[in-house]
Amino acid sequence: MIEFWEGFLVQLASTTWLEFIAVFFGLLTVWYSKQENILVYPTGIVNVLIYVYIAFKYKLYADAGINAYYFIMSIYGWYHWTDTGSEKPQIPITVNNIKENLISILIMAGAFVLIRFGLDFTDSDVPTWDAVSTAAPITAMWLMARKKIEHWIFWILTDVIAIPLYIYKGLPLTSLQYLVWTIIAIWGYFSWRKKLLRLQAEAPIN
Repeated sequence: MIEFWEGFLVQLASTTWLEFIAVFFGLLTVWYSKQENILVYPTGIVNVLIYVYIAFKYKLYADAGINAYYFIMSIYGWYHWTDTGSEKPQIPITVNNIKENLISILIMAGAFVLIRFGLDFTDSDVPTWDAVSTAAPITAMWLMARKKIEHWIFWILTDVIAIPLYIYKGLPLTSLQYLVWTIIAIWGYFSWRKKLLRLQAEAPIN
């Protein structure tokens, strides 16, 4: 354990300023998501654009691809959250129905198979873990844009896998970011659940 932390501190000392900036905006992103704040999208865009570059540099090609996807979904989510018109209220937090849960699982499974196959044609040394940590957030971003509470579950799965993956890749600060994200994601789930229960209690009975 002592050797692990010594190695972690050595890696941390060599962290680039670009990774520090990415981590800062990444933490802001998850915090704003927990708060159900529209700033989750502009801060997220800064974070993902930096990580596209970082992921390519460290041969995490699927991760680079997912960050490009994050960028696209951030634009979509930003629009979807604010497309309220003059009288239309902001979209509420909702729960997946059975069909939506099935679609979510199929999206993740399909994304994993395609990404894992594609990584066989790269020099990635962690293709399976890279594919899993990419497939889960693909689903999470889709659910988040639609304000589905289940998006937190997919983020938690992503974060738990990414923590050891980024330590292995020599990016300890990013790994630490994912640890903090895990904590905030769990907090965010219960925060959204509380809001959801309040909305359900306030809903008119037909």
